[in-house]
Amino acid sequence: MTDNRDAVGVIGVGWVGLVTATCFADLGHQVVAMDINEAKIESLRSGRSTIHEPGIDELLARNAERLTFTTSMDEVLGRARLLFCCVDTPPTYSGDADLSRVRAVVQALPDDSEHALVMKSTVPAGTGRAIKRDRKGLAYVSCPEFLKEGTAIHDFMNPDRVVIGADPGSEWAADAVEALYRPLGGELVRTDVASAEMIKLASNAFLATKISFINEIANVCEETGADVMEVARGMGLDKRIGPAFLRAGIGYGGSCFPKDVSALKMLAGNTGYHFQLLNAVIEVNELQKRRGVAKLEKHLGSLADRRIALLGLAFKPNTDDMREASSLVLAARLEGEGAKVAAYDPIAQDAARDLLPTVEMSGSAEEAAAGAAAVVLVTEWPEFLQLDWAALRERMSTPLVVDGRNFLDPQTIKAAGFTYEGIGRPGANGTG
Repeated sequence: MTDNRDAVGVIGVGWVGLVTATCFADLGHQVVAMDINEAKIESLRSGRSTIHEPGIDELLARNAERLTFTTSMDEVLGRARLLFCCVDTPPTYSGDADLSRVRAVVQALPDDSEHALVMKSTVPAGTGRAIKRDRKGLAYVSCPEFLKEGTAIHDFMNPDRVVIGADPGSEWAADAVEALYRPLGGELVRTDVASAEMIKLASNAFLATKISFINEIANVCEETGADVMEVARGMGLDKRIGPAFLRAGIGYGGSCFPKDVSALKMLAGNTGYHFQLLNAVIEVNELQKRRGVAKLEKHLGSLADRRIALLGLAFKPNTDDMREASSLVLAARLEGEGAKVAAYDPIAQDAARDLLPTVEMSGSAEEAAAGAAAVVLVTEWPEFLQLDWAALRERMSTPLVVDGRNFLDPQTIKAAGFTYEGIGRPGANGTG
């Protein structure tokens, strides 16, 4: 594709698709974005974002003339040669990736040499090969996304690498994708389709492994008197390890890590290989989500009829994404012990209501903490650092804070009259 007047096509305007569409538009490209959800398309046509992502509203407003939102696949095919597939691939009950939406997209495309399907959706290695068997004339490129919720626009515009996988016969499409991304300056990785697909799964599985590892270290620290924050700092200075993803807490969640770790495990299993390490990564993460309950019981004993306040519900700050959030497991376990759970999240409460129908949704951290026997910090929203903890203490029945993300300053919390309990921080825990 050498004609710069050709639009960029985006199929699926969920989180990945909308970020992709608006960022390409901001780079000066005409973009036609398609989704079968009519309500979502109407909202976007009106300039209203359908996701919570910092900066997305500004991109929609600034690039309104370059963005076309439609429910018509024919309109996309008529205006774009490169078709970025950004549909969801959620886990099935078996743990495999659900490719039904991807297959629906493929079935809607013509088997011709005039279009190329560029796969942004996370799919198992071998998916591209299967698609090419069904659509021999269609060019196919694997271009996995590496965006992080909450910083997705910055990540798109400042990539550390762009992976472009193509097999013989699809070189023109790979060249066109490379031309789109080259101005962003990231390392361009040209490879085959299966390797590109595996790079995405392997990357997320490795990061999840790193998180589960430091959580295991945190649990050992609690038994030995070491401080996991100091341990992680010392480990991270080793260039072979690095500091990223060495923050202990109550487990990872979100749309990527749980799904992709499970998908890679099942992909290996379907080939006859038992990926033992990933089994441990998943088990450690699930157990870690439950450790907050044990910490509460250590200080309070029985939780029956105790009010417990959860600060934060989303799986991470700067998003309203509740997928696989630690708060879901924690709330369920607390209610299973007979506790009364209240919660406050500045963004995610609407998304959480249907998932947590018996949890009291509060209008503020102060309201959630009123009468509570303990506060559990679940999501590290910056506003929680600004709370008047001394005033919060006066509203509670018991002065206990469980910092599930090692986000708060223990000395500040203890100075406000609380008992502080972190993750893997025995030296910081206790009263001041």
